[in-house]
Amino acid sequence: MVYIHERPEWPDFEWSAEKLSESLARVRHQQGRLLGRMERLGFQLKAEASLQTLTEEVVKSSEIEGEILDRDQVRSSIARRLGMDIGALTPAERHVEGVVELMLDATQKYDHALTAERLFGWHASLFPTGRSGMLKITVGGWRTEQAGPMQVVSGPLGRERVHFEAPAAKRLPVEMKTFLDWFNAEQEQDPVIKAALAHLWFVTIHPFEDGNGRIARAIADLALARSAHSTQRFYSMSAQIRKERKAYYDILERTQRGTLDITNWLDWFLGCLGRAFDGADAIIGNVLLKAAFWEKYGASGLNERQKMMLNRLLEGFEGKLTSSKWEKIAKVSQPTATRDINDLIKRGILQKDAAGGRSTSYSLVLIDADKTDRPA
Repeated sequence: MVYIHERPEWPDFEWSAEKLSESLARVRHQQGRLLGRMERLGFQLKAEASLQTLTEEVVKSSEIEGEILDRDQVRSSIARRLGMDIGALTPAERHVEGVVELMLDATQKYDHALTAERLFGWHASLFPTGRSGMLKITVGGWRTEQAGPMQVVSGPLGRERVHFEAPAAKRLPVEMKTFLDWFNAEQEQDPVIKAALAHLWFVTIHPFEDGNGRIARAIADLALARSAHSTQRFYSMSAQIRKERKAYYDILERTQRGTLDITNWLDWFLGCLGRAFDGADAIIGNVLLKAAFWEKYGASGLNERQKMMLNRLLEGFEGKLTSSKWEKIAKVSQPTATRDINDLIKRGILQKDAAGGRSTSYSLVLIDADKTDRPA
């Protein structure tokens, strides 16, 4: 098996601009429409949409690699670092803070050069203990020969399938210098194409012992931020990749086993990005719903526990809301939780769900958010 990094023409990638022209034009049009729509929302709503998007990006990029992060910790960490007031903040664990640091450095400082030291900092943020699980790894530096071949494998012990083997460690200083020189230089290709190419190129080099996928996606996010000339994010590429995880790994494997013609990879990336732009409608709709909700109920004399729990519901509460969950999250007694919920039912804010299971559950009474979609 010959991988693309073993071919003599590596890394002289090529692609058919003609085949990609329609997809690229469509994605650029979607991007422009999304940015235009967001501009109409005003400062506060844009900030809320960006917070939701960045939270989704951090959570889903880790989820692609099988790591589940606490969404409340991620959201609180991002809000604190961006100076946003979202009420009570959830303390974030060290590894959560590290993933947030990486993503914010990529998206908020998109106009800064990408250097080896910057990448080492990102990697150290991902692995603050110097370990990946129980395994001690090289952190803040390229992988070494002592770590052995870098392979992507699946299957049971003894019957493993090798999906990909990265370049030998001794090649990394030259490979990464070539990549970084290219990334930081001015090129004629569209910035969105550059994001797709950078993602593939970096993950093919696989310069770290772990975390290469998350850093590759952060590099793509940096390039996409450059394409929009904005630190604010209103769509999540990682959330879309998570939905298409199998297709993502399949196209990467086929591309890395193919030739240096990467037209098919670029076409898939553009399609995935377009679907991510479509997914931004859900985030915008949620932000508008939240704004309309608090415009209607903000002066209703709700207590802080009720405000906190309602915000959780508005931001996408996982599972069903029950009095026992209210008791646990709000840190109150069962009678207090019941009183809070019954008060919201009387106000017409909560409603009992149809009977099902042993515990009664509750949901928000829906309101019309259309009136908030206007210039602020």
